Amino acid sequence: MDSTLAKGLAVLDWLARQQRDCRATEVAQAFGLARSNAHRTLQTLVECGWATQDDATSSYRAGLRLFELGALVSQATDITALVRPQLAALARTTGETIHLAALDGTEIVYLDKFDSPLPVAAYSRIGGRAPAYCVASGKALLAAAQLDAAGLRERLGKLVAHTPNTITDFKRLDAEMQRVRAAGVAENREEWRLGVCGLGAVLRDARGDAVAAVGMSVPSIRFARVQARQFAAALLGCAAEASAALGYRSRTAPAPLPAPHKRRPE
Repeated sequence: MDSTLAKGLAVLDWLARQQRDCRATEVAQAFGLARSNAHRTLQTLVECGWATQDDATSSYRAGLRLFELGALVSQATDITALVRPQLAALARTTGETIHLAALDGTEIVYLDKFDSPLPVAAYSRIGGRAPAYCVASGKALLAAAQLDAAGLRERLGKLVAHTPNTITDFKRLDAEMQRVRAAGVAENREEWRLGVCGLGAVLRDARGDAVAAVGMSVPSIRFARVQARQFAAALLGCAAEASAALGYRSRTAPAPLPAPHKRRPE
């Protein structure tokens, strides 16, 4: 591996995720580099058109060339195809029905699914819809939108009861959104269909946006608390792997630099 190229790409990745102007000393600290080394790397990125430098402050930021390249890549990729391996693995591990869903207005739309092979399973179909506030994948996406009770009311309008368990009060729904944000996973306990429970977690792209959700539908007879915790752990692992496939990485931690290449004695 070319360690110089890898270092430059890691610095560019970090710089783009800061979403602000950064000085060479910050880059040096983030990657444990000498300031002169960080300066050379940044200057190379500027000369190649991947970063820009402010003449007044001498600070750096990622250039628009990254946006242009990202736009080209996004046109050529399909979220469903990118995360299908992770969803398939979750389906094999749990034996339950797994969905990929996206938020469309007040509803979620099922983009992909893996049916459970078990005799008793939850039914759904690709292209089908469900009220976002009633199902776990929808709750996960609504929670990611960071809306309060007033914002939820404006977004969703009236909350219609589909079962006796449906949340129809916006204060309760707001409290549920706070719980989902804290736990990282949403639950549906027979709120859309009696006899069907579920879990959901968001998938994030390279910008950190919640672009979809992975959901698991489970018959209520297989959704005891212990099973729910086990399913939630598996679902969160799947969501993390799928998000990584979409380019998501923490904005706080820089990419690790490669180990220095050791030359063989001549």
